[in-house]
Amino acid sequence: MLFSEILGQSHIKSHLTKSADSGRIPHAQLFVGPEGSGTLPMAIAYAQYILCSNANGENTSGNEACNLKFEHFSHPDLHFVFPVSTNDEVKSHPVSANFMKYWREFVTTTPYGGLFDWYKTIGIQNKQGQIGVDEAQEIVKSLSLKAYEGGYKVMIIWMADKMNIATSNKLLKLLEEPPQKTVFLLITENENDILQTILSRCQVLHFGGLPESVIAEALVSREKTEEKASYKIAHQAQGNYNKALQLLHKKEDDYPFEAWFVQWVRAAFRAKGNAAAIQDLIAWSESIAGIGREAQKQFLHFCIEMFRQALLINYQSPSLVYIEPTVDKFKLENFAPFVNGNNINEIFKELSDAIYHIERNGNAKIILTDLSIKLTRLIHKK
Repeated sequence: MLFSEILGQSHIKSHLTKSADSGRIPHAQLFVGPEGSGTLPMAIAYAQYILCSNANGENTSGNEACNLKFEHFSHPDLHFVFPVSTNDEVKSHPVSANFMKYWREFVTTTPYGGLFDWYKTIGIQNKQGQIGVDEAQEIVKSLSLKAYEGGYKVMIIWMADKMNIATSNKLLKLLEEPPQKTVFLLITENENDILQTILSRCQVLHFGGLPESVIAEALVSREKTEEKASYKIAHQAQGNYNKALQLLHKKEDDYPFEAWFVQWVRAAFRAKGNAAAIQDLIAWSESIAGIGREAQKQFLHFCIEMFRQALLINYQSPSLVYIEPTVDKFKLENFAPFVNGNNINEIFKELSDAIYHIERNGNAKIILTDLSIKLTRLIHKK
């Protein structure tokens, strides 16, 4: 993985390579950034820079055989940990090692991919993946061995916020007394979900969303996109290169989030004083409760963004609006007047609370029905 292949984030590239060149390599670092910002490719490039003794800011000047191993992510001193769950192949005690062939393919084809993309790759999109206690034992076992090539060992923990408490506590012990010449690179989109005791032992690097110009230029040079179209896609992607690629290739979501949202708000409009429409909301809640929890969370995040976009239109900021609804006869401009300063905070709170309770295995049907009834009240609030 070459640093030159990673989009933007030049200040972070410079910081990482210069600190490595001077021999100042922290034993634990946390890369924090939104989906599609390049945290995973940056961690891999940095691991290659360390393990292959590269210099001068690029992965081309060090051990050639070592650099070749990184083309297939097969270096014996590079270890990966990521959220997993049981699927058709792995029936019990899932750990990252069970899914390495899929992980290498995922990182090769979609290095900017998100958590839900990964879950779809291994067929657990209807479940909530985690980094469990079995994984913690694997981490301890792999790091207790001597480095295969006699230098550093690097452990990349992707989506570290998915570690459960038992795993976090075992990792904390390793961070407090790290094995010699071992580097931990933790990656997360949600810094607040990392244990404070782990945070305090990591050097934290914050990645911003990618600038529109960087995404647009990448679409032109790498995907041969026409320049005008590339800037439109870059605007809609909101700093997320993974989203830009999905928009470019018109990759359809597995679930029709937009259609569900429109059906939901239309039923909420009709439900005030209308018993039949209340039944529509209950039926809607039952249908959404039938999909997996991870998809439910994705959908509720989508709803938050739709309300935010409507608010921006209502507050005369159309240049910040990037969603273009495709559902028949639904226009954000017509919906926007019902999203305002009097109800938006409560709407966001109710949606966030629903995500929180679903993540903690609450009854999805009850959570979504309650949310729907509350939305009916809020959407009519003047």
